[in-house]
Amino acid sequence: MAARAAAAADASAGTVDAATPEATETAPTAKGHVAVLIPCYNEELTVGEVIDDFRQVLPGASIYVYDNNSSDRTAQVAREHGAQVRFEPRQGKGVTVRQMFRDIEADCYLLVDGDSTYPADAAPALIDPILAGEADMTVGDRLSNGSYAQENQRPFHDFGNNLVRWLIRLMYGYAFHDVMTGYRAFSRVFVRSLPVVSRGFQLECEISIHAVDKGWRIKEVPIDYRDRPAGSVSKLSTVSDGVRVLMAIGSLFKDYLPFKFFSLVAAVFVALGLAAGIPVVAEFAQTGYVSKVPSAILAVGLVFCGALAFSTGCILDTVAKATRKRWELDVYRAEDEMRRRQR
Repeated sequence: MAARAAAAADASAGTVDAATPEATETAPTAKGHVAVLIPCYNEELTVGEVIDDFRQVLPGASIYVYDNNSSDRTAQVAREHGAQVRFEPRQGKGVTVRQMFRDIEADCYLLVDGDSTYPADAAPALIDPILAGEADMTVGDRLSNGSYAQENQRPFHDFGNNLVRWLIRLMYGYAFHDVMTGYRAFSRVFVRSLPVVSRGFQLECEISIHAVDKGWRIKEVPIDYRDRPAGSVSKLSTVSDGVRVLMAIGSLFKDYLPFKFFSLVAAVFVALGLAAGIPVVAEFAQTGYVSKVPSAILAVGLVFCGALAFSTGCILDTVAKATRKRWELDVYRAEDEMRRRQR
């Protein structure tokens, strides 16, 4: 897996801005190599400030801007401010970040949006636990200190974040303070073993669920959120992207915890079957006859569907456990590759 990632990085070297031929390498900091990843779509007004802020706070880090089909001067501004600029023609934040993870080699990856809403001075608090081996993913928590509620004037965004938090806690028993934040840091092994399948803003939810499901070490770091500056427009659609996030949660629940998922489906079918069948059984117990034949057929069919769903969950749970075992072995190989690289 690590070898494939390295090959992808070598293959993508030709896409680097000609003014920055060193972009396939990551500059060292005092403790390791840090790459600041900034996926951008029409962030001309803010990307320059973001680059300058992170350059000042992390002078030894390499800063990458991936322009995702912007129609403004995002790439030009990023290049003028010294970032290593690459282009991702496939639309979507998830697609862009996946390509970043494939292309770039680092000991620590710091992912941040290009909209100047996240403070660069919080970067050391995010990357230090990664480089010290104390965490595999750190999360910039906007909610604990109340800064998000004060700055963000879109109430449904806060509602959606809370709903996703509740669902993850219900499914996995882990209580994130902030699930949808775009400010995170990751270890090399975490990135090299992360299967990103989301295309859009479901990315943060997917990463969070993956980290919890696979038992990675997670640390949340409170940060001061600030709203977008005047003239900068959010690309997040509250309704459509919110629906996609909820659909992604359901899909990940099915993939990661199939026994729980299909047991719930089975319980619903059986409950409906009992609701349809109890009057039929009661009538038969009293009269010895069944006059509600359609209801009896419906009840049997629903209970049968419940049994089928439960059996499906049992089978897929075996497959999921086998997949988890293979994933664990892939992580060991990635860790061995990282140790060899550090020697």
